[in-house]
Amino acid sequence: MKKPEVPDFLKNIRVVLARPSHPGNIGSAARAMKTMGLSRLYLVEPKTFPSPEAETLASGAVDLLEHAVVVGTLAEALSDVTVACALTSRRRELTTPLSTPRETTPELVARARDGEQVALVFGNETFGLSIDEVELCNRLVTIPGNPEYFSLNLAMAVQVMTYELFSHTGVGVDYLRADAESATRDEVEGFCGHLDQTLADIGYYERRNGERLMRRLRTLFNRANLLREEVDILRGFLKQVQRVAHRDDGRREQ
Repeated sequence: MKKPEVPDFLKNIRVVLARPSHPGNIGSAARAMKTMGLSRLYLVEPKTFPSPEAETLASGAVDLLEHAVVVGTLAEALSDVTVACALTSRRRELTTPLSTPRETTPELVARARDGEQVALVFGNETFGLSIDEVELCNRLVTIPGNPEYFSLNLAMAVQVMTYELFSHTGVGVDYLRADAESATRDEVEGFCGHLDQTLADIGYYERRNGERLMRRLRTLFNRANLLREEVDILRGFLKQVQRVAHRDDGRREQ
C-alpha cells in the first residue's frame, strides 16, 4: 500500500520555544516535530543557536533547524497567530481556559484546516513561561501526569503535544500492515479434515472420543481467523507428520 501524505494544513501549526537554554533540547524538539508532520519552528531568544549539539540531536530533522525563525520576543513569534496554546504545568491565576492536549487538539486541527495560524508555545526548561508570556496566549494546556512527580523535559512535552495533533489528522498505519488474505471456510474445513486424518494415522484417537475432540478443534480454528498462509503452513506440518507415521508403520510391518 502507498504511504499516505502528510496533510498540508499542518504547515499552519508552528512550535514556539521561548528562551530555550539547552541547544540539545532544540534539536530534540525539532526531531519530535518532524516525526509528527510539523515543520515550522520558532525560537524566541535561544541561548545558543545554531549549535552542533542541536544538529546532532535533531537527527534527520536538521532541515527544521535550518529554516527555524529566530525572534527577539514572543509577541513577534505570534504576530499572525489566531490561536496560541501556552503549555504549562503550574497553577495559573488566570481565567484563560485550561485543558489537556487531547481536549484541545481537535479545535487546533480544525482551525489549521481552515487556514488559521496556530501556535504551540513552550517555555524555558527551568522556569517555563513567564506570566507575561502566558498572557500573550489565548489557551492554556497542561499535559496530565503524576501529581507527585511530573518531570517532562522540553522535547518530551513537544512530542506529547504534537502526537495528539497528528492523531487527529486521519493519517493511519494501514500502509505498514502486512498483505495477507484470510482463509476461506472451505480452506479451514479442508485443514480440519486433514488434521482429523492425521490424528487418526498416528493413533491419537485410540483412547479418546475423536468426534468430540474434532468438534472442539474445529471451533478453535474457526475462531482463530486463520490466514491462507497459516493454513498452508499447518497442512505442510501435517503432511510431514503423516510421512513419518507411515514410514514407522512400514518398518514395524517388516
